Amino acid sequence: MNDLTQLQVHITEHIATLTLNSPPVNALTRTLNDELTLALDRISETDEVRVVVLTGAGKVFCAGADLKGRAENIKGPGDLLAHSRRTRECFHAIRECAKPVICAINGAALGSGLAMAASSDILICSDKASLGLPEVDVGLLGGCRHAMRLFSHSRLRRMMLTGYRVTGPELFRLGIVEACTTPEELMPAAMALAATIASKSPISTRMGKHTLNVIEDMSLRDGYRYEQDMTALIGKTADAKEAQLAFAEKRTPVFTGR
Repeated sequence: MNDLTQLQVHITEHIATLTLNSPPVNALTRTLNDELTLALDRISETDEVRVVVLTGAGKVFCAGADLKGRAENIKGPGDLLAHSRRTRECFHAIRECAKPVICAINGAALGSGLAMAASSDILICSDKASLGLPEVDVGLLGGCRHAMRLFSHSRLRRMMLTGYRVTGPELFRLGIVEACTTPEELMPAAMALAATIASKSPISTRMGKHTLNVIEDMSLRDGYRYEQDMTALIGKTADAKEAQLAFAEKRTPVFTGR
């Protein structure tokens, strides 16, 4: 993926590390938006990759939308609709990526940055991180529906109406992130978690994430029925048979993704 300019991609040991690199604060420019969507779509169809770690370069994860670029991109009829479509599809590209996405929040994740985090599968952060919705201060809205997946009714409205930021330690206390580390320990912790996921059957993790996405808005009865159907499909795979055989033989399974 050498054609990307504001997104760094590094693949090793079945883990793709995606680093937002749009100085000075990793604002979601049109270029970064499109590159992130493209990279995630490519990763979805790259067998070498089993899990993604998404983080930001520098001290900020993503400070939100690129307001200067917004003015440049929205000049005539249809521009706002196209801009809005590109932006929401970027977040859906994270949620719908066929591979699990770990969001390693290294600093402030505001507005669009919060939406990226909320669209990821597993969140960890450093004690310098924070999540916030600053749009009230610039006459905009955005990210609240994504934030509803993370925050309670009252907390979300406080964030939206006042611009209040929830810090890393508080995110951990609320159970929104899996860990809150020092800045130095963040990426090692994220990579260790990614390595654990990468060691599992890639077909099981892929189908498992897909199932969770599908059943999220279903009723209990319909959701569990769908999950049972997917379990039956997974059980027919070569990886499932290998897992059962390895368990019986008390050895580490060797997965092929079939």
